Amino acid sequence: MATMTAAAQRAQAKIDYDAFLAVCPSHKLLERISGKWVALILSALGSGPDCQGDPAPMRYSELSRLLAGVSQKMLTQTLRSLERDGLITRTVTPTVPVTVSYELTDLGLSLHRLMRGLKLWAQTHMDEVATNRTAYDARA
Repeated sequence: MATMTAAAQRAQAKIDYDAFLAVCPSHKLLERISGKWVALILSALGSGPDCQGDPAPMRYSELSRLLAGVSQKMLTQTLRSLERDGLITRTVTPTVPVTVSYELTDLGLSLHRLMRGLKLWAQTHMDEVATNRTAYDARA
């Protein structure tokens, strides 16, 4: 039986990824990125402060104002996990007070495109979903 180098083992593992298996690393990644705050943060960073333009850095306070209902703790935790996964970068500017901004990486931008589509789909089809829920509940 031939032995494999560490690089060959990583390459083989990448081929073997199967998100349907609980032990697969991609299963955990899907769990992490499927939260609403991740989708909304990536969508915001990918569309700039006005949510209409191109990707632009945003300050923590801008994100906090834009994401109605997010707690400070949840926003901080989500930003840290996105930074850890390499989806965003955190830049600290030594001003008084200190300025911290967040920006999508290339990897984050690729996910932003998917998340923005999901957000737009939810906004577009919410009335249909609400109608279906009402009809379903009336039958039950």
